[in-house]
Amino acid sequence: MRWLFILFFGLWGSIAGAGEPLDADAFDALTRGKTFYYGEDGQPYGAEEYLDGRRVRWSFLDGRCMEGHWYEADGMICFVYEDTPEPHCWVFEQDDGGLNARFMGQPGATELFEMQQTRQPLQCEGPEVGV
Repeated sequence: MRWLFILFFGLWGSIAGAGEPLDADAFDALTRGKTFYYGEDGQPYGAEEYLDGRRVRWSFLDGRCMEGHWYEADGMICFVYEDTPEPHCWVFEQDDGGLNARFMGQPGATELFEMQQTRQPLQCEGPEVGV
């Protein structure tokens, strides 16, 4: 009987820890005013600073940043950046480990996980200057 109790609560913990997709309001409340650092397969991938008015600043951690904005469409959070007009749509979920994002552009595509979050802005280099 004891093993049934352990099995039930073990399964319940797994189900309760599973993240539900975030809608726009939940995503905005969670991210606004923060910078999230994301990883893929255990390696740093990039960071996004979430600003007021659903504006964002993205970096692949190379010192360069792209300005953009986000919106909700069909249960996904979609991003459009200044240099890429086509939307990049993701499903965001929060679980015990933090924020997770699954790219919806193609099967088996990128899945990111939160490595760190901070209230510090992204460090972006100035515009490239030629000589």
